[in-house]
Amino acid sequence: MAKNPRGVYAAILTPLNADLEPDLGAFVNHGRWLLANGCDGLAPLGTTGEANSLSLKQRMRIIEATQTKLPIERCIVGAGSCALADAVQLAREATNAGAGGVLMLPPFYYKNPSEDGLYNFFAAAIERVADPRLRLYLYHFPQLSAVGIAPALIHRLKRAFGDTIAGLKDSGGDWNFSAALLKEFPGFGVFSGSEQYLLNNLRAGGVGTISASVNVTAPLAQPVHRHWQQPEADALQATLTAMRVLFQDYPLIAGLKETMALITGNPAWRTILPPNVPLGPAEAAALTAKLAELPAMQPVIAAARAA
Repeated sequence: MAKNPRGVYAAILTPLNADLEPDLGAFVNHGRWLLANGCDGLAPLGTTGEANSLSLKQRMRIIEATQTKLPIERCIVGAGSCALADAVQLAREATNAGAGGVLMLPPFYYKNPSEDGLYNFFAAAIERVADPRLRLYLYHFPQLSAVGIAPALIHRLKRAFGDTIAGLKDSGGDWNFSAALLKEFPGFGVFSGSEQYLLNNLRAGGVGTISASVNVTAPLAQPVHRHWQQPEADALQATLTAMRVLFQDYPLIAGLKETMALITGNPAWRTILPPNVPLGPAEAAALTAKLAELPAMQPVIAAARAA
C-alpha cells in the first residue's frame, strides 16, 4: 500500500455501456492511459465517476476491477454514501484490496447536521472497518453535498483516530479554505479539488490535486507537479489553468465525457447516468471549437488517439 499519496490524481470518469452498466474494460484502459500520461494516481468512485448514481454492487465491481487490473495502491477510492453500512462496506473492500486511501463524503441527505452527528458518522465508519491500514480522506464539497467539513471536526477526528485521518480533498472552490487548513494542520494531506490551484497547493505544503478535468489535462498537470519549485512553474500553471477554466463553462461530467469522445473517436464516452444528460449539439460544438483553439490540447489529443 502506498504511503502518503501525493501528486496528480484523476477523479476518474466511469465509462458506461448502452445498458448504463460500467464498462470495466474501458475503465481499465482509461486508467492505464492516465497513469502513463501524467497521473501519479487515480481516484475512482468519486463525484466525476458518478458514484452516487451507481448501485453498491456496481461500485464493488469497479473496486474489484481496480484491484485486479490497475495498481490499486496508487488509488484513493471513493466510499461516499448516506448509508453508514454502505460506506463501511466500500471502505472495507477498498482497504482490503490495498487502496492507498479512501475518500469519504459526509452523509449528505439530511441537511444541517450537527458536528456531533458528522463526527459520529465518520467515527462509526472507522470503527466498523476496524483496519489499521485504513487511510481516510475527508471530502469537502459543500456545493453538491450541502455539508462541509469544518476544521473543528477535523481536530476531533484527528484527536480520536490520529493518522487514520490522512487528509482532505477540497472541492469547495475557495483556495483560502485550503490555505487555512494547511496552516492549521501542518503535514495534513490536503489535495485541491481543481488543478487550477495545484501550484498554490504545493507551495503552501499541500500534496497535490484530485481533479475531474485531470481526465483530460493530466499531461499538462504533471509538469506543474514536477517543476513546482522551478522558475517555469507559473507559466506551466497558467497553461493548465486555461484548460481547467474552459471546462467550468459546461456541466463538468458531460463536458469531460464529450471531450473523451472527441479525442478518442469513441462516441460511447457520451453515455451518462440520469439525471445528468450529455451535452446538446450546440454545447458540444462550442466546446469542440474552444478546445481546438488551445495549442496545449493538441498533444493531449495525439496521445489519446495513439493509445
